[in-house]
Amino acid sequence: MPPDIFSPEFGQNPYPFYRAMRDEFPLYFHSGAKAYVLSRYEDVHLALTNPEFTTQSYAGQIEPLLGVTVVQLDGSEHARQRRLLAAPFRADRFRAAFGPAIREIAERLSKGFAAVPTVELVSEFVTPFSVAALATVVGLPQSDLGLFRSWYTALLRFGVNLIGDPEVTRAGFAARDELSAYLRLLVKRLTGSTGQGLLSMLAEAEVEGQRLTGEEIVHFAMLMIFAGGETVEKSLATFVRNLVAHPDQMAALRADWTLFDQALAESLRFTAPTHMVPRRTRSEVSVSGGSIPAESEVICFLGSANRDERRFANPDRFDIFRDDLHPESAFNNAARHAAFGMGRHFCLGAMMARIEIEMATQQLLARSGDIAFSGSVPADRGLFLRGPATLPLRFGSRTDCIGETHAASLQNRS
Repeated sequence: MPPDIFSPEFGQNPYPFYRAMRDEFPLYFHSGAKAYVLSRYEDVHLALTNPEFTTQSYAGQIEPLLGVTVVQLDGSEHARQRRLLAAPFRADRFRAAFGPAIREIAERLSKGFAAVPTVELVSEFVTPFSVAALATVVGLPQSDLGLFRSWYTALLRFGVNLIGDPEVTRAGFAARDELSAYLRLLVKRLTGSTGQGLLSMLAEAEVEGQRLTGEEIVHFAMLMIFAGGETVEKSLATFVRNLVAHPDQMAALRADWTLFDQALAESLRFTAPTHMVPRRTRSEVSVSGGSIPAESEVICFLGSANRDERRFANPDRFDIFRDDLHPESAFNNAARHAAFGMGRHFCLGAMMARIEIEMATQQLLARSGDIAFSGSVPADRGLFLRGPATLPLRFGSRTDCIGETHAASLQNRS
């Protein structure tokens, strides 16, 4: 019998179920989700790259909260918005515009970790870092960070409100209204001016005489806040957890920072932050386990595709030295892993996430020596988005493990 993707057992540890899905049920219809389920790498790749699969599923899922965003679009309008939205996310431009401020946030939050017995990294570093970095990128004044944090939290709670709690729903819509009104005023004020924030960059962006409208900028900013913030949180928390769980590989990264892209790509493959994305078929499509009728809802399990032994050698082993990921393309739409999607809807913020996670990880490693779990290895939690809810760690003095010169070099690398 096919696994129930909404069962508590599945949510606790989906990986044994993923293997059963790939081996025995590569295609099945889940009555609760009212959708066909894909789990093999080749089928997920097909669904994310073949134009016969559309993103129209998002119209009912996120449009009521965020309006029409680039992820719901296809064809020429999708291409137009994506060209205009992509420019600020080029690695060189993003790093130059936001790198110093993001590094300062990581420095400030991690200062003193080695002087206390235990740090709960998610609440004391990962979440505040992600929120402050995102607010900085968007271009919000630091004086409004408290407001931003409340809106951000309400939107994230709305997104995982699987039981339909009416109070969570009410708070989510209230946060949407307040944040969208705030962003509209900010975009209006920034239009025609020169600024460093993402909203300013998008307002100034021009390709072949075309510009984004104010509404398009607001909707993209809402999408980025809703989807991008927690993706960075989960990716950063799981990356640190995976390194601490494999101290020899953490030591290798400390010794050779050129391994960073490879290490992060492997963490994204091994424990993807986003485990499933929806699609809808335009016509009947053939996949490994049979065919999917036209106009059908489809769930693509990225977390399963990333553990498919048909695509990756020893997929259940965390190995930053594996040779089947191609780190040079790990953060663009040629990526071998599926953590940021694939094809024309590959995550626009992938490079942003990569730079933020690098700067955060640099500070954690440079400011401390031996890093160990304070207790057992924390497991991931969640269905759509997965990561450790808590991450209690012990940070030793940085001289325990790396010298002052090496610590300084880690802090200065980017």
